Amino acid sequence: MDFTRILPEECLSLIISLTSPADACRSAVVSPSLRSVADSDAVWEKFLPFDYNSIVSSSLLSLGKKELYFNLSSHPILIHNSTMGFQLEKGTGKKCYTLGARALSIAYEESPYKLTWTSLPESRFPEVAELLIEWWLEVKGRIETGILSPNTNYAAYLVYKLKAVDGIAFKQRLVGLSINVGGVASREVRRVSLYPRDESRHVRERGDGWIEAEMGEFYNERGDDGTVEFVLKQSDSGYPVRGLIVEGIELRPKDVRQWP
Repeated sequence: MDFTRILPEECLSLIISLTSPADACRSAVVSPSLRSVADSDAVWEKFLPFDYNSIVSSSLLSLGKKELYFNLSSHPILIHNSTMGFQLEKGTGKKCYTLGARALSIAYEESPYKLTWTSLPESRFPEVAELLIEWWLEVKGRIETGILSPNTNYAAYLVYKLKAVDGIAFKQRLVGLSINVGGVASREVRRVSLYPRDESRHVRERGDGWIEAEMGEFYNERGDDGTVEFVLKQSDSGYPVRGLIVEGIELRPKDVRQWP
């Protein structure tokens, strides 16, 4: 007996919406009788964040819910006057955010002789921060936990690049990376080299021309009115270096099921 011919469309929509985006796509492919339900706005709105209306622009809101979902999971959008990026994790619909360099607190940001703001074609943001010279390094970012997806394990990544000539000065030079939740300083400070050939565990070169260093992870349970702070501090002193370009700090759900 084909239950899809017996159950009302509202029941089928509810059943599919309780699965996953990947399962909804499978249902549309394997069962022609389910295709219209599996592709419906009623199903795909359940996969979108509950507050998506307040995040995305009105032009995107005119899209169908399935099209909007895949648009947000494939093309990050800029929010908060282009200082933050927003995207959906494709397999789960959980929120991903990037704090652009302008949303961070960076040492020397008021000194044009030590730090400059520039634009790069490979960056999603209008501006990135380039350190011209520094003796010590500190980068901090903060985000409200209430805007993140609840019951989610997040990892934070410093997204940066090193200029070809000057960046070698970061070789074997350690920085400390940490995450402070709810104003409580982390007991774990991850000490890494930002030079990717020094560090294979927490630092990797990405396919988009940037490097990312994993700063740590945290679990966002209910998403109450709290904050999470992300900190990079130079952990050794010595000679000045230059050539670090900071795009931002990216937050992504960790250990999620990959899209098949």
